[in-house]
Amino acid sequence: MLSGLLLVFGLVAAGGAVEREGEGSFELPRPGRAFRFPRDHGSHPEFKTEWWYYSGHLESAAGEHFGYQLTFFRTALRRPDPRARSAWSLHTVYFAHLALSDPATGRFLFREKASRGALGLAGSESGGLKVWIDSWQAETAGDRHLLKARDDGLALALELTPLKPPALHGEEGFSRKSARFDAASFYYSLPRLATRGRLTLEGRELAVKGLSWMDHEFFTSALAPGLTGWDWFALQLDDGSDVMLYLLRHRDGAVDPASSGSLVDPQGRVRHLKLADFQVKPSGSWKSAASGASYPAGWEITIPETGYRLTLIPVLADQEIRAAAPKVTYWEGEVTVKGQKNGEAVKGKGFVELTGYAGAMSSRF
Repeated sequence: MLSGLLLVFGLVAAGGAVEREGEGSFELPRPGRAFRFPRDHGSHPEFKTEWWYYSGHLESAAGEHFGYQLTFFRTALRRPDPRARSAWSLHTVYFAHLALSDPATGRFLFREKASRGALGLAGSESGGLKVWIDSWQAETAGDRHLLKARDDGLALALELTPLKPPALHGEEGFSRKSARFDAASFYYSLPRLATRGRLTLEGRELAVKGLSWMDHEFFTSALAPGLTGWDWFALQLDDGSDVMLYLLRHRDGAVDPASSGSLVDPQGRVRHLKLADFQVKPSGSWKSAASGASYPAGWEITIPETGYRLTLIPVLADQEIRAAAPKVTYWEGEVTVKGQKNGEAVKGKGFVELTGYAGAMSSRF
């Protein structure tokens, strides 16, 4: 969900190739936006940062299970200049992450791409979804979302069909990221997409089907001062409901009051959840031998007014993403969900993102 900020900060920490313009050159999210779809699935270059995040759970005909993530990030270095004569003119940089969990073998695979938004090497379109880096791309055809990515023995070609309308988070899509500072985004999800297609894994081509989640977020303001990272949860439950929660963490470990979430019922109706409406308690921890970072591993989530008491368990301990360009590290992984709703058994699947554990976010400015 929020991992695009890591990429932006990593680019700045690495020195960047171009002097960045001030945030005043870009628009700021404000309450009251009238979302229009499919237009708003597309790019919003009037904002500095944007990402399209897909994650999901796939099963082969033989019953093999996989979790996947494919995310495209756009970060503007300056506003595009329509008078620029050079096709090499660099104003936007694109990144993409592809990951696959394979619980049967205990493997977690990660691939990445980065390119400039020039010469057709990478780009995104407004008015409808099309974002790409080389042959990696996400685009819409009617109401379907088509994903393609291939690199070093791993490939996805998936068709995703929404089963619910877009879920607008926060205040009708205006999502606050700080209780005290002007940090916010426009944020919505397609929390339940029927998925089918093909997965290629080290020479094996598998027909797969399953369920996916899509997040789309765009904004200009950076993370508020004093925040070190966040924990984000996206859960798809077998009673037809979906849950999104995020906790914004301060350097002293305190959770920012702007942390919030959404509960999407089986009909697609969205209920906003304030921080006081839910509790998240880690039930274990895991330390990465590669990065040295310690992460929570396993969680107990309660949403008292809805009767949910849920236990989340990672399908693999090591689902840490260690990207090279720019150099950023975070944990992004698949989890299983089991628990109760008002005493009745419920189960499901989900994804969790953990940032700031391998170094405070503020250190990346």
